[in-house]
Amino acid sequence: MSLTVETLDEYRQTCERQAHKIADLEAQLQWLKEQLGLARHLQFGASSEKTTAEQKALIFNEAEALATPTVPEPTLETITIKRRKFNGQREERFKNLPVETVMHVLPSEDQICEHCNGPLKLLPEGMVEVRQELEIIPAHVKLTRHLQAKYGCDNYQCPGASSPIVTASMPTPAFPNSFASASAVAYIMSQKFVNALPLYRQEQDFARFGVTLSRQTLANWMLAGADWLEPVAERLIEHLLTRDILHADETTLQVLHESGRPAQAQSYLWLYRTGRDGPPIICYEYQPTRASAHPIAFLKKYRGYLHADGYQVYDSLTWLTLVGCWAHVRRKFTDALKALPASARATDKPSPAEEGKRFCDRLFEIERELHDATPIERFTGRLQRSRPVLNAMKCWLERQGETMLPKSAFGHAITYCLNQWEKLTAFLKDGRLELDNNRSERSIKPFVIGRKNWLFANTAHGAKASAIIYSIIETAKENGLHPFAYLKYLFEQIPDCKTSDLDRLLPWSATLPADCRVPDTSSHYSPE
Repeated sequence: MSLTVETLDEYRQTCERQAHKIADLEAQLQWLKEQLGLARHLQFGASSEKTTAEQKALIFNEAEALATPTVPEPTLETITIKRRKFNGQREERFKNLPVETVMHVLPSEDQICEHCNGPLKLLPEGMVEVRQELEIIPAHVKLTRHLQAKYGCDNYQCPGASSPIVTASMPTPAFPNSFASASAVAYIMSQKFVNALPLYRQEQDFARFGVTLSRQTLANWMLAGADWLEPVAERLIEHLLTRDILHADETTLQVLHESGRPAQAQSYLWLYRTGRDGPPIICYEYQPTRASAHPIAFLKKYRGYLHADGYQVYDSLTWLTLVGCWAHVRRKFTDALKALPASARATDKPSPAEEGKRFCDRLFEIERELHDATPIERFTGRLQRSRPVLNAMKCWLERQGETMLPKSAFGHAITYCLNQWEKLTAFLKDGRLELDNNRSERSIKPFVIGRKNWLFANTAHGAKASAIIYSIIETAKENGLHPFAYLKYLFEQIPDCKTSDLDRLLPWSATLPADCRVPDTSSHYSPE
C-alpha cells in the first residue's frame, strides 16, 4: 500500500493534535497533583510559613560546600557556660498590680514561750516568711441609683415672688431612659470585640450573675453605643487620610438581612490603617461588595503610598503609589514547594521554587537588619543591598518565565511576580515603606477570629456598627489603651463633648486619664 502525500499530511496533523492533547492532559494532571498536595498540606501539614533555624542550616551537599582541607584541626577545649539569674523577676512582672497584705499571727493565748512561759516577741519584718498569690476578683453587677437633689429657699421672708428651686448638676447620660450605663455597654463591647464572646454567651453569663438581659437588649445597647462612637470613628478617618503611608486589606462578612441580597451573599469588611510612622490609626468600613468603587470613594482625597496585595481593584487607584507585598510572593513560592512531590524535594539541587523563596528570604533578612535604622538609613541601605537582589531576581524570573508551565503553582508564582514587579519594587522609593502588608493582615486578624465565633451580622446596620466599634477598639489597643476603660471613658465624655473638641478624646491624646492606659510590661515579661 502506497501512502500519498495527502495521507501523510493527515497522519502528521493527527499526531500533532494528539501530541498537543497529551501535553494538555499532562499539564492538567500536574495541576491536579499540585492541588492535591496543597490540600493535604493544608489538612495535615504545618500552617506556618516561617523558616526555622534548622531549615536554614540544612544543606544537602554540606560536606562539599563547607569542607576546607587547608584549615588546621581545632584544638579541644572545655567551655563552661554560666547563666545569669535575674533576681526579683517574679516581683517585676507584677509590679503594676495593687497589693493587699494579709498578716497571719498567733492567737494571743499561744504567744507564750513553752520553756519559760514568758511572752513571745514579734520578730522584725525581714524574718517574716512571705508567700505571694495572684487573686482574681470576678466581675459583679450592681444597680446604681442616681438621685438629683433639689433645693428650695428656707427663708420665709425671701423677697422673691416664689421660692426658687435649685437642682444639682448631673452628668448627661449616654443612654437615658435605659438601664445601660457607660461601664455596662463598654463591658459588652469589649467582651464581644476584644474577647470574641458572642452575645448569646454573654446573655448566659449575665444570667449567672443573677441578671436577666436578653441578647436583643444587648444588641440594642451596642447599636446605641455605636451611634455615640461614630463621630470619633469619623474623626479617626480624617486623621488617617492626612498621612503619607497607608495599608489596606479586606475580608468577607456574611449579613443575613440586607435589602435586595440573599442571606448567603458575601459582604466585605475593608481595612485601612497607618504605617510605621505617627500614632497608629485603624479604620474598618463595611461594604456589601468587593468592587473597586469602595476604595475609590474612601481614598478619593488621599494622596500618598498605599500598601496592598495583588487584588486588581487597587489598580483603579491611579493617583496613588501602590506598594506590593513580598509576603504574598513568598507564600506563592512556598505553595509551589508544598505542591512538589517528595522525590522532587529530596534532591541535592534546589528546585526553582526553592530558589524563588530564597530570593524572598534574602530581602526579608536585609529588612530585619535594617529594622532599627532611620528612614534615611533604611532608604540608603535598600539601594545598596536590596536593589542588587531585586535585579538578580528579575533576570531569574524572566528566564524561568520562558520554560515554566503557566497553570502550575510555580508558574502562577512567576506570573504574579512579573505582573506585580513595579509595585513590588516600590518600597525602594521611601525608607518609611515596608516590604510587606503584614501590618494590615495583623490588624484584620481580630475581626477574623471574632467572625469564627459569632459567624455573621444580622443586618447591614449591625455590620456598620461593628466596623465603628472595631475601629475604636483596635486603634485604642495599638495606642496602648485598655479597651474597656477607654470605651467607658468615651461614653462618659461624649454626651457633653462638642464636635470641635473631639480630638481630646482620641486614643493618642495626652489628656486621657491614666487608668485608660495598659501598664507597660512588655520589657520584662512575655507570656509563656
